[in-house]
Amino acid sequence: MNRTAGYVFVLIAGLAGLGSAAGLRAEPSPANPPANPAANAPANPTVAPKPAKVIAAPAPKPFVPMDPAVAIQKANDYFNTATTMVGDFVQIGPDGKRSEGKIYVQRPGKLRFEYAQPATLEIVADGLSVAVHDRKTETKDVYFISQTPLKFLLKDHIDLSRDVKVVDVASDPASVTIQVEDNSTFGGTSEIKLVFDPAKFTLKQWEVTDPQGYETVISLFNIDLTKKPDPNIFQLTQERLPNTNN
Repeated sequence: MNRTAGYVFVLIAGLAGLGSAAGLRAEPSPANPPANPAANAPANPTVAPKPAKVIAAPAPKPFVPMDPAVAIQKANDYFNTATTMVGDFVQIGPDGKRSEGKIYVQRPGKLRFEYAQPATLEIVADGLSVAVHDRKTETKDVYFISQTPLKFLLKDHIDLSRDVKVVDVASDPASVTIQVEDNSTFGGTSEIKLVFDPAKFTLKQWEVTDPQGYETVISLFNIDLTKKPDPNIFQLTQERLPNTNN
């Protein structure tokens, strides 16, 4: 029954009650009127419990950006402390293509990107040079480490303020990003964004924009800074002389 029908039902029932009362003879009042109902009420009526007080949660503290000088120092400390690195990476290339694999670092100077199939690339640094090897075409291009944007991973001692030009430092609750420019890379100036976890201040991603404007993003996962890689994986045979043109 809806609300309107209920009202109608009550109204009809009330009118019917009034009509029936009009057709009956009046009865004499009883000699003993009924007692006051209030007198029969229990002495201690049940009191409804008071609703519990709702305590409002404290307001979250406003986010305070990290001081740029502090962020740069934390980045330097991270790189100079992390002499080894073993983990997984995911790469998004300039064409949007996704590839993944394993990364191995032994500072100073040694690095290996081991791409999983179907990718055919392999990037190895042996302490002096960086070789980009395509297993499919069996070609290999070799560069001096100083010509690549990988110096921040490979130098013996890193000082971002001196080694590169710091362009911007930004932070939010999820990341701290240090943007730098390196004018000594092969082909011209490269832009690099180093993205750190703000809680542990560990490197979780970097973005490289090469002199031609092509952007490559590398994201790191399952990083172990205590495991030492096998030194044999950093060996390379230089099939070409290092590129020295800038």
